[in-house]
Amino acid sequence: MRHPELFKAIGVKPPRGILLYGPPGTGKTLGCGKTLLAKAIANECQANFISVKGPELLTMWFGESEANVRDLFDKARQSAPCVLFFDELDSIAVQRGGSQGDAGGAGDRVLNQLLTEMDGMSAKKTVFVIGATNRPDIIDPALLRPGRLDQLIFIPIPDEKSRLQIFKSCLRKSPVSRWVDLEALARMTAGFSGADITEICQRACKYAIREEIEKDIARNGMEVEEEEGVAEAEIKVEHFEESMKHARKSISVKDMLKYLSFANSLQQSRGFGSSEFKFNK
Repeated sequence: MRHPELFKAIGVKPPRGILLYGPPGTGKTLGCGKTLLAKAIANECQANFISVKGPELLTMWFGESEANVRDLFDKARQSAPCVLFFDELDSIAVQRGGSQGDAGGAGDRVLNQLLTEMDGMSAKKTVFVIGATNRPDIIDPALLRPGRLDQLIFIPIPDEKSRLQIFKSCLRKSPVSRWVDLEALARMTAGFSGADITEICQRACKYAIREEIEKDIARNGMEVEEEEGVAEAEIKVEHFEESMKHARKSISVKDMLKYLSFANSLQQSRGFGSSEFKFNK
C-alpha cells in the first residue's frame, strides 16, 4: 500500500490480504492484538479503516446478506486506499457444505460473494483485506489460496515485555502507588492474555474504590452522594495482591498447543521447498 509503484515496476499485483489468527481476546480492547494490529497497519499506511464483524453481514432475508458484502466492498473502493478488516471471519467463511441448519445456505452464499469481490478487486483501487479469527481450522480453503488471504500470521499471547506495556496502558489514567511493581506483575502473569491482564487491573481498581467508600461511611456514618475523598484514592500494593488471588488464564495450554499444531500442519501442507535448488552457472 505504501509502495505500489514497486509492484508495478516488477510487474506483479500487490497482495490482496492477510489472515491473523490466534487465541481469543476482547475484540477491540486488549486481547491478543489482532484488531489493534489491523488498526496500526491502516495508520502506518495512512489509509482509511473499515471494520466489520462477520455476523453483522448475515440477515434472515434472502439475498440481503450478499448485498451487504457488495455494499461493503463498494464503500471500501470509494474510500481507497483502505484497509477492510473482517473480525470473527470464521462466522461467514466456514467451509462450504458443512453449515448444517443454516437457513437456505446463507453462509455459503456470503462466502461465495466474498470470494467474488476479492477476485474482482482492481489494482487501481488499493483495498487491503485483513481477516481475524480464533478458529483458523474451519476457514474454507478457497479463501486462503494465493491471491486472496494467502498470508497467514499467528498472533501469540503477549510476552513479558508486552504484558508490562499492557499493564501501563490499562493504568495510565489511574493513581497507582509508587510501591506497585508493574514489572513484577508482568513476570508473574506468564501465559495471560491482554484480556486477563485488563481484568486484574480492573479488579484492583474496584478494591481501591471499595476501600475509599468504606472510609467515607466510617467518617460520616452514612454513604454520601459526593465523596470528598475520591481524589485521594490510590491503588495500592494490597489491592493488586488481592486481585491476583482471583487472577485466571482464559487460554489453556491445550488451546495453545492446538494453535501451534495448526501452524505446523499449515507449513507442512504448503511444503518446505527445496534448499538444494540452484541455477546452473
